[in-house]
Amino acid sequence: MKIQIINGPNLNMLGKREPGIYGDQSFESYLKTLRSQYQDIEFGYAQSNIEGELVTLIQDSGDKSDGIILNGGGYTHTSVAIADAISAISKPVVEVHISNLLSREEYRHKSITGRVCRGTVMGFGLDGYRLATEALINIVKRG
Repeated sequence: MKIQIINGPNLNMLGKREPGIYGDQSFESYLKTLRSQYQDIEFGYAQSNIEGELVTLIQDSGDKSDGIILNGGGYTHTSVAIADAISAISKPVVEVHISNLLSREEYRHKSITGRVCRGTVMGFGLDGYRLATEALINIVKRG
């Protein structure tokens, strides 16, 4: 099974950016842990701060993976283009957010991209990526 993880803007700053909200671990460090927990899954990983690059990553991953874990960062609340890219592919996408968006600023309460994803995991820190992995395993098994 192949799962593509796509992280959006500012997620390259994990471990440094607002550790009270996002923790003190880099994503690359966490990804090593995730890969060791799921040795039978091939995880691809990409991060971009640029909306168009995220659209291209989603489109390309739709052909090359069994599912996508997407943390669109701030684009979650603004990007029709990313939502359209998700809608254009047939593979399941699970949205992840490290923090609980509903406990944060009002503008973070609406997810444009979440409406076209199979589901959303939020508020569990980096463990949300593991939870999203479990969800994708179950989705793919069910066909």
